[in-house]
Amino acid sequence: MKEIKKEHLDELLKEYEQDKACTIARHALSNQDIAVAAASKDAVSKMDFNFDIDIKTASVNNQKASGRCWIFAACNGIRDLIGKKIGVGTFKLSQSYIAFYDKLEKLNYTLEALIETIDKDYDDRTVQFLVQNGIGDGGQWDMLVNIVNKYGICPKNAYVETYTSNNTRILNSLLNAEIRKFASEARQVKAKKGMKGVEELKESYMRRFYRALVSCYGVPPKQFDLKYTDDKGQFQIVRGFTPQSFFEKYVGKRLDEFVSCINAPTKTKPFYKSYTVQYLGNVVGGKIVKHLNLPMERLKELILAQLKDGKIVWFGSDVSSYGDRMRGVWDDQEFDFKSLLDLDIKMDKGESLDFRSSAMNHAMCITGVAFNEKGNPTKWKIKNSWGNDRGKEGFFIMSDTWFDQFTYQAVIDRKYLTKEELAAYEKDPVVLKPWDPMGSLAD
Repeated sequence: MKEIKKEHLDELLKEYEQDKACTIARHALSNQDIAVAAASKDAVSKMDFNFDIDIKTASVNNQKASGRCWIFAACNGIRDLIGKKIGVGTFKLSQSYIAFYDKLEKLNYTLEALIETIDKDYDDRTVQFLVQNGIGDGGQWDMLVNIVNKYGICPKNAYVETYTSNNTRILNSLLNAEIRKFASEARQVKAKKGMKGVEELKESYMRRFYRALVSCYGVPPKQFDLKYTDDKGQFQIVRGFTPQSFFEKYVGKRLDEFVSCINAPTKTKPFYKSYTVQYLGNVVGGKIVKHLNLPMERLKELILAQLKDGKIVWFGSDVSSYGDRMRGVWDDQEFDFKSLLDLDIKMDKGESLDFRSSAMNHAMCITGVAFNEKGNPTKWKIKNSWGNDRGKEGFFIMSDTWFDQFTYQAVIDRKYLTKEELAAYEKDPVVLKPWDPMGSLAD
């Protein structure tokens, strides 16, 4: 390893001071954000809110200081489905209800994983992965399906938001501290009392976890009445629902018809094969998180087929790069970090996954698309969950070039897939390691 020598720093400084572009950059950055200084207006005119396909949906929600985007995105489609059935333009579902049971199930799942690995060394990479990651708010499509199939859903007024459901940082920190304590304590108990003692210990932890969640989120409803005013101005009430019966009546098995398709162009993940990730899940005994890897061209074809039928698309992207979150624009052509700082952060998509430069971290819904004269997509309309004071009343735009580089997942109705694609999806999946980038969660 080579050290930094002062003589070399002197040379670098002299070179820097002779470059006028560096002086301009330093002056520009002394009073403003790097992204603001790097923003280019050359492509702004192309990113207006006009689309060839523009599906009308209910208003945008706000996940606030929580990582529940995947739940909010899924609820967008579910509440539109219910709204059409009962004749209501805007129907509100309880995201908090789904989040409560997701967190409870994740805690159980993680403790079971720690028990399963109890005989491994504490510094084994899998054990360290489990204790470092713990549980959080984030999730995947199949994890959403697991929760609603088991626990159902309910209207927002049957299970309202609390301060903690909107602000989860402290609760998550406390729960993860308990998980790490369990990991240590379980090994000590096993040495003294065997696995029966470990199971008893787990039950004591789960009891405390349940009590903490109820205190923070509220008591989950066992029964409720559906009350609403329809689009004709008539008040309606349907009595005696449970969350499960409500889900069965208005949604049923519909969510099971969707397939998670990904674009992971790495050398270790051939296209047209299915994949899962070890220890990625929430419900023990539920369906595994499973993806069908497809080329981006094919993924776009499927997304467009669904949009053309008037159905929005749940999808996952990496929203950490090339974004103006107040204007509501993600466009890699609008930010020139190379000219400003001589930093070229662009990488091949597959390499960016392999070397952890990028991974899916946020789920939203595609509700529209614009085409050029050749019929190719140029930009996509996105329904986000960051409130209606960003973008255009909460809706965002993604350029097609940004979409190619940073979109990793889309959930597609299986009727749009070919027989060959469905057969590949149904095969036993390749099991990826717990830390594979395709195991990242949307939050």
